[in-house]
Amino acid sequence: MEELKPVKEGKVREIYDNGDSLIMVATDRISCFDVILHNIVTKKGTVLTQISKFWFDYTKDIVPNHMITVDNNEMPEYFRQPQFIGNSMMCRKLEMLPLECIVRGYITGSGWASYQKNGTVCGITLPEGLKESEKLPEPIYTPSTKAEIGDHDENISYEQSIAHLEKYYPGKGEEYAAKLKELTITLYKKCAEYALSRGIIIADTKFEFGLDEDGNIVLADEMLTPDSSRFWPLEGYEAGKGQPSFDKQFARDWLKANDGKHDWTLPQEIVDKTIEKYLQAYKLLTGKEL
Repeated sequence: MEELKPVKEGKVREIYDNGDSLIMVATDRISCFDVILHNIVTKKGTVLTQISKFWFDYTKDIVPNHMITVDNNEMPEYFRQPQFIGNSMMCRKLEMLPLECIVRGYITGSGWASYQKNGTVCGITLPEGLKESEKLPEPIYTPSTKAEIGDHDENISYEQSIAHLEKYYPGKGEEYAAKLKELTITLYKKCAEYALSRGIIIADTKFEFGLDEDGNIVLADEMLTPDSSRFWPLEGYEAGKGQPSFDKQFARDWLKANDGKHDWTLPQEIVDKTIEKYLQAYKLLTGKEL
């Protein structure tokens, strides 16, 4: 069997060209602070793919998405090898829009740091007196530009997102920006409400969208995974402090605490605890063991 090479390789995902479709493989790599770590987190790619599948199915009434199948038997023979089972998704080809659509329902992370300085998050003024990790009165939309690997995404205002899209799609900037904002908030509200009923708080997340051949906006990439979102356990949640999480925050915290002493390698116990969190999130959301 001829070995296929990915046409695009991200920090975690590899994308293969399959003629009229793409095959997106979520690897077991882990990245923190935009750096790919030396560790492999076994099963992580499968968790990411299957959680995305769950959400794509759950939200297809709001917006179409790029998923065709996660059944490897419906993919070319090359993807029926053991290393691709469960972590691969066949997707529609889209022209990706040059924005990361970020929505924040709670104040945390860089948003909390910014709010403490001047009462704003990404230029949006928030009510006074909010506590760390507190739920916002309404979710806020804070888009960013998409960076190449190694660069950092740049937060921009909604107005700047119009101008940014206009550069690529003259005459369409305002229409696309408004639609992306509306879809991002709608998707977040529906999914955050569901997750809450399953014991998970989705503090913030990012979505990516593309255009199909007819110019329709389609949801793409990954969706509401522990890699693209901040998941907190509802049990024990209390505003006024940082929260434990179901994502790679665990790995980030260890790297921060051991700054300069890690060479981007995690101890095995941190790797084990990280995948344990991912598997727990999957089970809570879907009600199934992976």
